[in-house]
Amino acid sequence: MNRTTRGRCIPLWPFALAAALVPFLAIHVTFAVAILEGYVPWCVPYWDSCTSISRTGRHGMAYFIFKGAMLPAALLGVQFWWLNSLWLRRLGAPGHGQFWIRWLGLVACVALGAYTLALGHEGAGFSLTRRTGVVLYFALTYLAQLLISAALSDHPRWHQSGKRLLWLSEVTLAVGILSVILSVVVPDWYRQVDDAFEWVLALLIYLHAFWVALLWRQSSFRAQLWAE
Repeated sequence: MNRTTRGRCIPLWPFALAAALVPFLAIHVTFAVAILEGYVPWCVPYWDSCTSISRTGRHGMAYFIFKGAMLPAALLGVQFWWLNSLWLRRLGAPGHGQFWIRWLGLVACVALGAYTLALGHEGAGFSLTRRTGVVLYFALTYLAQLLISAALSDHPRWHQSGKRLLWLSEVTLAVGILSVILSVVVPDWYRQVDDAFEWVLALLIYLHAFWVALLWRQSSFRAQLWAE
């Protein structure tokens, strides 16, 4: 007769950390490799606006590193957002954002995968895929993060952490709105600095994910293994 036995609990925060760390490291490693191979100039992209994130992964060895890291990052992201919805439900966070978080995250990660596959290929279709993919990835990831922040801010125990995450989300929104305003008011100047806005937005997005990973750790979010 088979008997189900309870296995040990596995902490999930390292998985969340990996979901944030893999894409963050990928864009910086490919940037460094692109510099070494002479495809982009040496600079600090966060304020020099010397290259876009996409340009760092279009040529040479950086092309393979970028695709080899970002495609797994997209898969990690799908699971990360599904677990976030489960985490909020286990915390008893108010609201119905848990349902939308998993679907917003899913579409965002599919968009990231499509963008990654189209990177380095010429043609109107590939260009449209890249533009659509990066816009959907940033926008939907931001919305999912905003739902997490809002849900935690209404939680009796985690409201302080939620308020801090909301503050980070507000900074991200402010940077995004500023970039839109500048692109309309001073388009010629904005074209010289738009790459820096992209790097800053990516940094803020990944910083939010790092923060959530720490909250998973503080809340002892774990998976229970069962064996037959």
